Amino acid sequence: MINPLSILPPVNTLAPTESLPRFVRAQLAFTAHIRSPATAPCPADVEDRRMAIYRDLFFNNVEGFVSNCFPVLRSLVSDQDWRILVRDFYARHISHSPLFSEIPAEFLAYLEQEKPADLVPDFPFLLELAHYEWLELVAQIATDELPAAASLDVEANTRIGLSPLAFVQGYQFPVQHIGPAQQALTAPAEPSLLVVYRNRLDKVQFLALNPLSYQLLQQLADVDGIAAGELLHQLAATLKLPRERVLPAGLCTLADFVQRDIVLVLP
Repeated sequence: MINPLSILPPVNTLAPTESLPRFVRAQLAFTAHIRSPATAPCPADVEDRRMAIYRDLFFNNVEGFVSNCFPVLRSLVSDQDWRILVRDFYARHISHSPLFSEIPAEFLAYLEQEKPADLVPDFPFLLELAHYEWLELVAQIATDELPAAASLDVEANTRIGLSPLAFVQGYQFPVQHIGPAQQALTAPAEPSLLVVYRNRLDKVQFLALNPLSYQLLQQLADVDGIAAGELLHQLAATLKLPRERVLPAGLCTLADFVQRDIVLVLP
């Protein structure tokens, strides 16, 4: 499906002049009105009833897609404030992808870089929550396929790798718990360390990590494949911990990750 924001020039780039061909000026006026009916008048030669079809079709498609991709964020905002936010995104954001599936990434970029300071919502966890919801979508629509499970056993010489459907991320706010009944207005002392992943049943899950397991997956993400024992020795060196302390607990943790399809046993 084609992303409408990739074919409708942003309002602030639309300034038809007499030097442009007539059909180009007509197209710019047409798309400017679709982008922002409040600031760009309906073309004089097009019946408003007909333009309304395009206005509603384009905006409702984008608004519906954004709402579906950010359901928690949407649930925290009033209908009026949400439409104001999405309308501003719709009118001003320059989309760099023609794909509907990239709209969430475009909306996230808008929130990070373009959202006016006085535009609601203004939650302190806004960007992290939006990123977390986007990451869930990334895991859901990723085209990578997991190979058949070779083994669930993990020993020191077992070669392992991070699943391509697993995404390790740290947040200041507990984004996995935020909702209408629970909003963190100040960041807790400890960050929320998570891995968002899709398992072999095609279910998107998240798992809270402790600092050691977070560091373990972060280091595994930096290599294409490595023996479990070597990875754990590297982790022990990084954290300046005794190898004999890290190895047994680390192998158990990796075995649990393998069972969850977060870590893969490689040939």
